[in-house]
Amino acid sequence: MTKIAPDALNPGVKKREVFGWAMYDFANSGYTTVVITAVFNAYFVGVVAGGAAWGTLAWTLALGLSNLVVMFTMPALGAYADLRAAKKRLLLFTTAGCVAATAWLADVGPGDLVLAVTAIVLSNVCYAYGESLIAAFLPELARREAIGRVSGWGWSFGYFGGMLTLGLSLGYVIWAQGQGMTAQQFVPVTMLITAAVYGLAALATFALLKERAVPQPGVARAGLAESLLRLARTWHEARRYQDFSWLLVCAVFYQAGIAVVIALAAVYAEQVLGFKQTQTMMLIFLVNIAAALGAFAFGYLEDRVGHRTALSATLWGWVVMTLLAVAATTPAVFWVAAVLAGLCMGSSQSAGRAMAGLFAPAHRLAEFYGLWTFAVRLSAIVGPITYGLVTLATGGNHRIAILSTGVFFLAGIVVLRRVDVARGSAAAQAGD
Repeated sequence: MTKIAPDALNPGVKKREVFGWAMYDFANSGYTTVVITAVFNAYFVGVVAGGAAWGTLAWTLALGLSNLVVMFTMPALGAYADLRAAKKRLLLFTTAGCVAATAWLADVGPGDLVLAVTAIVLSNVCYAYGESLIAAFLPELARREAIGRVSGWGWSFGYFGGMLTLGLSLGYVIWAQGQGMTAQQFVPVTMLITAAVYGLAALATFALLKERAVPQPGVARAGLAESLLRLARTWHEARRYQDFSWLLVCAVFYQAGIAVVIALAAVYAEQVLGFKQTQTMMLIFLVNIAAALGAFAFGYLEDRVGHRTALSATLWGWVVMTLLAVAATTPAVFWVAAVLAGLCMGSSQSAGRAMAGLFAPAHRLAEFYGLWTFAVRLSAIVGPITYGLVTLATGGNHRIAILSTGVFFLAGIVVLRRVDVARGSAAAQAGD
């Protein structure tokens, strides 16, 4: 915490509280790293679906369904959290839901398609809720001129949580394989490890993080109806927040590409380059190291060179990564692409979260981050399902599918040019 100067934080915010906030990134990163990126996705395609041609598409459709649920519920949930000052309370419920559903994945075996889809949908929905709610605390903690570095600190710290969970899982997998166990025996244990780390690490968040918001006047009996009315007013006022609107469009594009990498990197490595389970897990471990460094360094750079410039640079990095992945015919080239993906992943996700905070009025943080989550989850539907459809249409050609992903990053670069950070920040402050 010594890296965060006191003048980076809002009055009354202590470093231990920022630590508690960052611990949630630490806690939930294991879920995306092990369940979505490194282990369960490949297990779903290879074991649950039995390696069938429709396996990749089924996986992307399951993720798409979960993201569809989040898209149409999180903005209203965010509006409710603002009205009732209930961010922390809702975060507790969603965390418990994700931990429980992740542990439930341990029961999934060969052919258990319905169980696998049900558990992954529930866990991913709760994960997304938690990710949005914890992000809404960021502008309460960090000053506007330091929001990039504080976001980057939390995001980089989060990747160490992902590495801890992946490292424990990898250690167990190596031991289990030495004992002659199969994937259907050791993968369920990695799900239990992931759930345990998530639940235990999140305890620090609930012990240290404060709910600074206060219930808004006249909402003693406000519920879903009032939340939806509040959300409808926000949509009608979109022209007042045009830069936030353009940022959402930009996020839909570039986050679609990131969603492909998160959901399908292990599948690509195994199907195209013949990686084994341990190789894939080592690859993702390296990606997490690069992502932690990228998020931390770019957080400081972002505050210095400007949020739009920093985000644009990372999107060009994603384009280069895509071309390297397509060209890779040996593991060495793919490892280089993976390191670049890690650097760009941490920085681009942290930069987007920070910009959303700059464009959000102080009394509507959870609501605006709910809209940010709407865009991110829409991208998580569009990206992986596009990838799955391309592989289906091309007879399983993953190289063409990953090449199509580069279009998302190029589109994000074009849309980002419409975003004016100073104007968007001024509109947010006027909205207060």
